[in-house]
Amino acid sequence: MSESVSRSLDGRVVLVTGAHGGFGSAVAVACAEAGATVVLLGHKVPRLNRVYDRIAAVGAEPAIYPLDLEGASPDDYAELAERLESGFGGLHGIVHCAAEFRGLTPVVHADPADFARSIHVGLTAPWWLTQAMLPLLAKADDAAVVFTLDSPERVGAAYWGGYGVSQFGLRGAVQILHAELANSRVRVAGLMPGPMRTTLRARAWVEETDRQAVDPSVYAPAAVELLSGAGRSRRGTIWSPTPAELTASPA
Repeated sequence: MSESVSRSLDGRVVLVTGAHGGFGSAVAVACAEAGATVVLLGHKVPRLNRVYDRIAAVGAEPAIYPLDLEGASPDDYAELAERLESGFGGLHGIVHCAAEFRGLTPVVHADPADFARSIHVGLTAPWWLTQAMLPLLAKADDAAVVFTLDSPERVGAAYWGGYGVSQFGLRGAVQILHAELANSRVRVAGLMPGPMRTTLRARAWVEETDRQAVDPSVYAPAAVELLSGAGRSRRGTIWSPTPAELTASPA
């Protein structure tokens, strides 16, 4: 890595969506260890509470913001922005980790509601949330929005349905937002981790035969780097780090 992530997020406020999930929780903990005050967003409060306890043991006290992306409206995101400004004084970064995937299903058997849900949670909601946060992010000296992406080769195959479609849409969102914000203090980037042992992946692979997946904590430092000053060099890009790259000694 080009810069040590140790305390690289000191003084920053970071919002993590899907913070109760496998990768979301790992990212939240890594951000806290790097010095950030982390806002945990998700709809599974008992799981958020467990992540809260993990973070409280290693970093600054986090905050829980219960919100179901499936039902949230633009007004809900506007209210969140107001609460972040009044409660924390600002926002320096967002890591979008929330996703909706019910399992591999042929199109002819897919529930249209499941398709719509995957598109909304995986694409529309992060777009709306980012839109609502941009004025707040723009007030920071350095701010970053990170979208977690899946491999296009994997999710562009048969049976991936709405989740796969939403992933291709997110790649477009990174490109479009970067083009709009290229001359601003708000950076946009995509993070494409390799296979991880998460609930989402378990819905497509049998864990006992999945030899490629690693613990999500392996890739969490990449999100920290993209949020930190070191992330400026990856502005507008989609980064697909290797475990070896993330565990190498900082330059």
